[in-house]
Amino acid sequence: MAKFINAWSWEEIVFTHNTTYAINMVALGLGLKLLKPGDEILVTVMEHHSNMLPWRTVARLTGAKVKYLDITDEGYLRYDQLEEMITEKTKIVAVTIMSNVIGTINDVKRIVREAKKVGAIVVADGAQGVPHLPVDVRDLGVDFLAFSGHKMLGPTGIGVLWGRKDILEQVEPVIAGGGAIKDVTLESVEWANLPWRLEPGTPNIAGAIGLAAAVEYLERLGMENVRAHEKELVAYTIKLFEEELAGIVDFYGPRNPEHRGGVIAFNMRGLHYHTVGRALDTFGIAVRTGMHCAHPLHYRLGLRGTVRASYYIYNTKEEVEALVDALKKIHKMKDILTATEADYCTAG
Repeated sequence: MAKFINAWSWEEIVFTHNTTYAINMVALGLGLKLLKPGDEILVTVMEHHSNMLPWRTVARLTGAKVKYLDITDEGYLRYDQLEEMITEKTKIVAVTIMSNVIGTINDVKRIVREAKKVGAIVVADGAQGVPHLPVDVRDLGVDFLAFSGHKMLGPTGIGVLWGRKDILEQVEPVIAGGGAIKDVTLESVEWANLPWRLEPGTPNIAGAIGLAAAVEYLERLGMENVRAHEKELVAYTIKLFEEELAGIVDFYGPRNPEHRGGVIAFNMRGLHYHTVGRALDTFGIAVRTGMHCAHPLHYRLGLRGTVRASYYIYNTKEEVEALVDALKKIHKMKDILTATEADYCTAG
């Protein structure tokens, strides 16, 4: 795992349950120590709830303030706001490498440069970025990175927290127990070295082995090739959406495939997103519908939900064409579907 993200040492790799758990470990294990009333945490409005709610919890407990970096209508972060938003009060900056909804690939290195001017810690959500892009923590310059196995061909229930060793050592164990200690007396505890101090209890041995196998497979493919394949599929999707579904489908996020990963969030005009998802299912096309654990991003875009098509190494251009053809057929059935959607659609 250390080699996969170009960490300095295997000791910087902490196995967790998932990305959510990993970010909470940093928020509770370091944020509670570091933050005080008046301090600020900068989060972007496009964050998954897992990289937003932990910081709001810690802010509430410490008296710190959470600030939100906005996006443009095209789905890019407002980098022009960085100098104004990052101040001497900023202690933590939390940013996703890639949006799980609109696919925007963020300029994390630019954010790191601004954060380091004031000595802020940068926590990167890599749940989307690590499976889809070449990720090098030394090059990015972030202090923490979290990602999950199930998004990169691995099993569920296994994730990774990477932290630069000197700062990872400052994270207090938020879950204590066997395996995390060197010694315990009735008066004190001496924690084990990294990474074991942050891995209490029996580890997910099978999950770690499964994730290692997935990483070895992705390394054989080459992450540059994974990225190139997705970029080609996204470019093809945007082309077909603009040429064949104009006036029928609205899709969100950057139009430039260079700036987005392998997800396309969209809505069909006149149909509820759940209706579209259910209809696509009858064509054998699996999508996700709803707000994708990113409610504030949807509200910022003026939406109550979207349909999301997600691509990976196993998807093809033929499947993109099947999606577009199915959407055309669904559009022709719009009146029938609209009449019945109240039976099973729910808000949010």
